[in-house]
Amino acid sequence: MAEQSAELESTELESTEQADTEPTRLIHAAGISYFPIAFVARLPFAMMVVGVLTLVVAARGSISLGGITSAAVGLGTALVGPLLGLAVDRFGQRSVVLVAAIGNSLALLAFAWAAFAPVPDLVLLGVAFLVGATAPQVSPLSRSRLVGIIATRLPRGIRAKTINGTMAYESAADEVVFVFGPVIVGLLATTMNPAAPIIGAAVLTMIFVTAFAFHKSARIAPDNATDAVAPAPLRALLRPRMLVVLLGVLGMGLFFGSMLTSLTAFMGEVARAEEAGLLYGVLGIGSAILALSVAAFSPRFSLRARWLVFAGALTAGSALAATATTIPVMLIALALAGIGVGPTLVTAYALVAARTPHGRSATAMTMAGSAIIVGQAISSATVGLIAENSGAQLAQLAPLCAALIVLAAGVANWFITSRATDAATAGVPTAGVPTPVRPQLSPVGELG
Repeated sequence: MAEQSAELESTELESTEQADTEPTRLIHAAGISYFPIAFVARLPFAMMVVGVLTLVVAARGSISLGGITSAAVGLGTALVGPLLGLAVDRFGQRSVVLVAAIGNSLALLAFAWAAFAPVPDLVLLGVAFLVGATAPQVSPLSRSRLVGIIATRLPRGIRAKTINGTMAYESAADEVVFVFGPVIVGLLATTMNPAAPIIGAAVLTMIFVTAFAFHKSARIAPDNATDAVAPAPLRALLRPRMLVVLLGVLGMGLFFGSMLTSLTAFMGEVARAEEAGLLYGVLGIGSAILALSVAAFSPRFSLRARWLVFAGALTAGSALAATATTIPVMLIALALAGIGVGPTLVTAYALVAARTPHGRSATAMTMAGSAIIVGQAISSATVGLIAENSGAQLAQLAPLCAALIVLAAGVANWFITSRATDAATAGVPTAGVPTPVRPQLSPVGELG
């Protein structure tokens, strides 16, 4: 009897010690080194489309071929990206991401060679497709990994607060890389060689995406291969409430590509094309700051209301940009549009996380990531052709069209989602746990 009592006391002591050592912050659960590695690892993905366009135009002297080649990259991402997510949901991130990193590095190097080699344009398009198809998509996989860690490693009471802060940080990080990725491409292409951005992306992929694959956080996140609960059927990802969010994310990708391309054309007409990247930075910096501030929003400011408010700011800024004829007016337009970009992305990804069925986190996040890169590729190619054939003024209407798509998706989401459902599911990391929980939203997000 005394021995049983001693064993019981020992067990209780071990449980208490385990509870005391349980991480209470995401930065401790994932590891401090995770965030800088994941940040740099997503940069090659942001450099691909613009880098391919820049290289083809320089090597082949055809902007139309450059646009088509960029679209081929987007097509590869669109078709294979979600399959990569399916593989991650089935086998875990480590092995799938490692294979993708090796394949993407080789594809990028092959493209850098093929652009100047005497090969047919069709071969170049095929290699571009492989570049998009093998893209590791660190950004959506990072979201999926962190959602899984939050759902399984952190105390239930802080999960909603942490997921809000995490989505805010991830969207701000995306903003930074999608704004400064093209800037880096321009700097490397002008100071070194048109192939330098593609070769640089290959090197970054091999080093940092591999580090992302081997990081200890890949073991911490849930693995469906050992999950006793079967993943939800794929058709669960095709429900209207998920598709409307993906449409909004696609609209954001269209906005990114069309705004950068039309802004370049606009600055070219005022003989200051080299400053387009600097002006574009006005959009990104303000957007990143506001994306981080989303974590401090009141829970009374529902997700569906946030979408409408900030998509409205995005549309207003795009409308002003469409009529801009001077640099000061364009700067005001970019600053206004930037108010809407970051918070809209945060809201969209929070909805993706909340609405993802069990066991399909990586698939859903890669679908969203693919939507952005596809939108960017399509709009970059299309708006480039419009600018070349019809001038910058017509090209400046393209960001407004993209913003209207985002706003229309927000309106559709308003009618699809009731306020009660919005409040109950916003910020809940449902995809990583068999039985979703619904903690209340907190006005303050927390990354660590």
